[in-house]
Amino acid sequence: MLIAANKAVSIDYTLTNDAGEVIDSSTGGAPLVYLHGAGNIIAGLEKALVGKQVGDELDVSVEPEEAYGEYSAELVATLSRAMFEGVDTLEVGMQFHASGPDGSIQIVTIRDIDGDDVTVDGNHPLAGQRLNFKVKVVAVRDASEEEVAHGHIHGEGGHHH
Repeated sequence: MLIAANKAVSIDYTLTNDAGEVIDSSTGGAPLVYLHGAGNIIAGLEKALVGKQVGDELDVSVEPEEAYGEYSAELVATLSRAMFEGVDTLEVGMQFHASGPDGSIQIVTIRDIDGDDVTVDGNHPLAGQRLNFKVKVVAVRDASEEEVAHGHIHGEGGHHH
């Protein structure tokens, strides 16, 4: 069975940056299970997997525009500590939900604290980076009607309701 839209796909993978540092991996754990065509994984990797089948192994380099986007300086802002009302201790690396410029909710990470000035960054931590995947296709099956309707895989390795 070939990977295509509405297939439940299981992959073993290792993700590295251009320096060869491992960012994430399924090694030693369960494979990643996703619904192909539903945007469950980054676009560049999903495109590279189309037409592959169980046993296929591939190396894929995904440019930022098909991964987590280019790094945007517009998503970095300096806020007053007073904006974090109710949070007693602020630390670099803490993450918060915030309203984006378009009204959507986004996650921001504290990058720096200087007195009452708190610098937050709304970029994904991997924004602006080329991502390198070593992937092996472990399983491919038809997704159930419920999985397609929900936009994700259910059960082992997938989402549990």
